[in-house]
Amino acid sequence: MTMSNRVKTVVSKQPSPLSFPLFSQPMLAFLKGNFVYKSPAVVHVDVNGVGYEVQISLHTYSKIQNMDNGTLFTSLLIREDAHILFGFFDLAEKEMFLHLVSVSGIGASTARVMLSYMKPEELSRAIVNGDTRTLEGIKGIGKKTAERMVLELRDKLAKNPLESNIPSLKNNTLQQDALNALTALGISRQAAGQALEKVMAANPALSVEELIKLALRTL
Repeated sequence: MTMSNRVKTVVSKQPSPLSFPLFSQPMLAFLKGNFVYKSPAVVHVDVNGVGYEVQISLHTYSKIQNMDNGTLFTSLLIREDAHILFGFFDLAEKEMFLHLVSVSGIGASTARVMLSYMKPEELSRAIVNGDTRTLEGIKGIGKKTAERMVLELRDKLAKNPLESNIPSLKNNTLQQDALNALTALGISRQAAGQALEKVMAANPALSVEELIKLALRTL
């Protein structure tokens, strides 16, 4: 076999880019619009005349069932046969969903079931505490999967608590823009939120650029 043939053989074994599920984060960060149809599993969101079908958990449904409109944070699952959009009422649920699907053996459907059984902070607590018995109580989660979850996510969740534990930014758009910028730089939302609170307490009248610079100095 010649060298060129050996190279061709190796290349031919590479999988198709879409032969396995992928999650796209930057493509659709959130949807804001009217909830024209709602069920415990699916919601249709009208965004300026464009209707999006979004898969949701019972946790999200319980939050939006009495709402006519609002915002859903989203995560797009890309497969060969479909693009499936998952929606979440808050960032804590979205972050937990992404943590769960990163574990070997846990797919998007299973992650959604888990978030229908337990709130994001309850799941986080069970994983950090190594409470596999509670995790096994969820439909479709066996002992090995529960143990794998604890093994792969325990340290991550302990070091970076979910969004629900981050100090409130009091609906301040300036602070929210600064928070988004800091997280885009790779800083955890927990650390960024605390730094911004500290800076704003001492310097309430700052531009977003100044706020980011001072927050970076405190980290």
